[in-house]
Amino acid sequence: MTLLFVSRMDEPEVWRNEFAGRLPDLDFRLWPDVGAAEEIRYALVWRPPRGLFQGLPRLKAIFSLGAGVDGLVGMADDLPPGVPLVRMVEHGLNEGMAEYVVWQVLDWHRDGAVYRAQQTARRWVKHPALLARERRVGVLGLGVLGGCVAQALAALRFPVAGWSRTPKQLDGIDCHHGPDGLLSVAARSDILVNLLPLTPQTEAVIDAGLLAALPAGAVLINAARGRHVVAEDLLAALDGGHLSGASLDVFDPEPLPADHPFWTHPKITVTPHVAAVTLARTAVPVIVEQIGRIERGEPPLHAVDPARGY
Repeated sequence: MTLLFVSRMDEPEVWRNEFAGRLPDLDFRLWPDVGAAEEIRYALVWRPPRGLFQGLPRLKAIFSLGAGVDGLVGMADDLPPGVPLVRMVEHGLNEGMAEYVVWQVLDWHRDGAVYRAQQTARRWVKHPALLARERRVGVLGLGVLGGCVAQALAALRFPVAGWSRTPKQLDGIDCHHGPDGLLSVAARSDILVNLLPLTPQTEAVIDAGLLAALPAGAVLINAARGRHVVAEDLLAALDGGHLSGASLDVFDPEPLPADHPFWTHPKITVTPHVAAVTLARTAVPVIVEQIGRIERGEPPLHAVDPARGY
């Protein structure tokens, strides 16, 4: 059995060693050293080059190294028909994303930026604090990651409302859907967290209209995709005083150009796409399980629905 690993960002030997401990007979190949292409049955990829899959005639499945598959779905002409494209769904990603969002929510909730600025200025000033139950949080996207984040915040007693394209029910979460539901969630969100998949329907969804629907003084946290946010509209909402701040982990383009105004804006926290990192030690067991399902003639879990784009 042969797997082709395609990523310019990950450490391939870490992945090779993890697979060796679980599938000793697996032939782990590192792109671009494809070898005999007809021997490759599985591809584990992040931002693969165009035309790659057309040269793999006996491919059984394509596994995404990341939670998002917008880049792969955008290569629809390159994807071989009938070969499932499988999203990365594993507990390490869920935990990492929940930790990141909780960190950012608590930082804004407890005036972290204010106190850091005071430390720099050597000013000793105390500010009134709200309890978590007095700060409303909205989560856009209630899939695997979004649902995990929403429930982690609810466990801290934040009142959490969530929005999804179709109706969903999550314990302890005020769930909304559809166009009207989106504005309803925005209107009651002191902190709005974006974890939507990127599709043609969600691109630029966080625009001037949605930002204006947020309460005055609200905060935006974007850990999904940079193209969800209209950068000019976000800057205008911050500069005009309607928003208090933003935490941004994803950008368009990436890496964020050195001269981009996000870097130096006093109300923006920038992190370099680190909210949820796929770890070999937690992801490989899931991929091995998926391979086992396919080898037994069963469909893989979390296959992408081309009609939805995720």
